[in-house]
Amino acid sequence: MSVWFLYPAVIILSALLTGGIRRYAISRSLIDVPNARSSHSVPTPRGGGVAIVLIFLLFLPVFGVMGEAERPLIWSVLGAGAGVATLGFLDDHGHIAARWRLLGHFLCAAWALFWLGGLPPIEYWGGVIDLHLFGVIVAAFYLVWLLNLYNFMDGIDGLASVEAICTCVGVSIIYWLTGYAGLIGAPLLLAMAVAGFLMWNFPPARIFMGDAGSGFLGVMMGVLSLYAAWKSSIFLWVWLVLLGVFVVDATFTLFSRLLQGRRVYEAHRSHAYQHAARKVDSHLSVTGAVAAINILWLFPIAICIAVFGLNGLLGVSIAYVPLVVLVYKCRAGKDG
Repeated sequence: MSVWFLYPAVIILSALLTGGIRRYAISRSLIDVPNARSSHSVPTPRGGGVAIVLIFLLFLPVFGVMGEAERPLIWSVLGAGAGVATLGFLDDHGHIAARWRLLGHFLCAAWALFWLGGLPPIEYWGGVIDLHLFGVIVAAFYLVWLLNLYNFMDGIDGLASVEAICTCVGVSIIYWLTGYAGLIGAPLLLAMAVAGFLMWNFPPARIFMGDAGSGFLGVMMGVLSLYAAWKSSIFLWVWLVLLGVFVVDATFTLFSRLLQGRRVYEAHRSHAYQHAARKVDSHLSVTGAVAAINILWLFPIAICIAVFGLNGLLGVSIAYVPLVVLVYKCRAGKDG
């Protein structure tokens, strides 16, 4: 049964719900007030990402009933997604110590991996590696890192939303091209839920995503990538390529700050995208540049991996090397 007629409804409902959350945030004074570490200059309501969470978690079981999503994926998403979003929502409304948030993130990852079956065997250079129990540990760290890096990268108007849409639409096209159309439902649903929110978050943003939304997007894309990799191992490489901008910027910045002896959970604005936004004095320009990199550079490489047989590890390397140079030149990890 086709679910295509539902996608316009998803966009509309997500936009309407985001507007309602904005009014709620204003009435409860849930406002991000600019400070020395902010990348914005105008007080703005936060928490709009809850609309993405609610719409996606509501519609995915409907997709399951219509034969567009399998039960293990639905259960992994419902448990991990709701858990991560709840932690983010509570942190948006107060403060949860980093150690407790991290514990909660790993518990959510464990739930997802229980339903997914852990880390699938990985093909590389013509061989296959199956890490078994150690793979479960690797997969847990993978999910928790994607969750947190997405939170770190949600710092300027529209960036996290555009990254999610580019990645999910891109991978949906690749699923169609490679004969895995049955995998399209969940990532395209996520893209449409984000598209409705983006109507309010596009520069200049009228509401921010908040930790509930950014963490949810990170863990959902991690779950979707592992689920797809159980169908074909090439899809893990495809997802890593498509998420390249966020993975490289966040990881490079993290290690740079670690080498400087900084606290990695301390708020800062030293990511490459933040330096770029200050330099050009425009969130729209940086968000647009990231979209262009995704479409013109990363997506074609992902196509080469999935359709034309480019080795996955080589494809990721080709995709990441220019990004590493770019974030280095943008002074990722440096203050000021």
